[in-house]
Amino acid sequence: MQNNKMLNLIRFYKFLHSKWSTLHEEFNKQTELEVLIQKERFYTVFQPIVSLQAGSTIGFEVLNRPESSPYFPTTEQFYNYVSSSSDVFVVERYLRNLSFKRFSEQIKISQGHKDHLVFLNIQSQVLADPSYQSGITLELLTKHNLSPHQIVLELTEKEAILNKVQFEKMIEHYRKQGFRIAVDDAGTGYNSLQTLVSVKPEFIKIDKSLIRNIDKHIEKQHLVELLLEFALQSDTMIIAEGIETLSELKFLKCLGIHLGQGYALGKPINHLSEGYMPIVNSPIQKQIV
Repeated sequence: MQNNKMLNLIRFYKFLHSKWSTLHEEFNKQTELEVLIQKERFYTVFQPIVSLQAGSTIGFEVLNRPESSPYFPTTEQFYNYVSSSSDVFVVERYLRNLSFKRFSEQIKISQGHKDHLVFLNIQSQVLADPSYQSGITLELLTKHNLSPHQIVLELTEKEAILNKVQFEKMIEHYRKQGFRIAVDDAGTGYNSLQTLVSVKPEFIKIDKSLIRNIDKHIEKQHLVELLLEFALQSDTMIIAEGIETLSELKFLKCLGIHLGQGYALGKPINHLSEGYMPIVNSPIQKQIV
């Protein structure tokens, strides 16, 4: 009997220790997150999105990256934590505001790009945030001399949409305000394809995994062609993400892809800069059979 009590006591202490460790780590991450926000320890970069046919820059994706810290050594770890935390609405709202502020500052510095599109990453559940729907975002845009017609909300959530009807109503709400929608990571799974049908986005961003070495892979070419055909029938523009080589760029231009983004066109940098469109007019032989 005494032995059983001792064993139960040991188990209880082990349980407390495991919980304490988890809670301690959570507390430290929460504290670190608050410090990053309070002290505005984020740097913002802008990556150009370029018309593959005209060669002109049509807009910029705005990316906010936290300073490296003990609990968030990488940007990916930071956003993974935020997306699963109860602070997702607060952090997304803060980063949205920061994006508008810093883009507006860059317009003043460069004295150009005023009418360019602004692409913002956003998780689909954040669209339910009352501050997005109440008009606060529109007030913020007015403050920074930006128009909702310039803003493209990139849906980055890869999970299935649980309430399809409610989600479609939210999307329609933003469209009525003037916002446009892009579906990110298209072609990476069934959920992203479902989202294309539900959302009917103005832009479809093809994931870089499909773009990498597309000029050498027939299967990737077939899938991208199908997405392009869907886009043309839906009055949607395709953005090929992660273009890194001239061969990829040549193939995509020949295929008729509308827009491109990637190191071959312009790296993410801390100021607004026109994307570089190399001369790729030389004919290429399509490898689709």
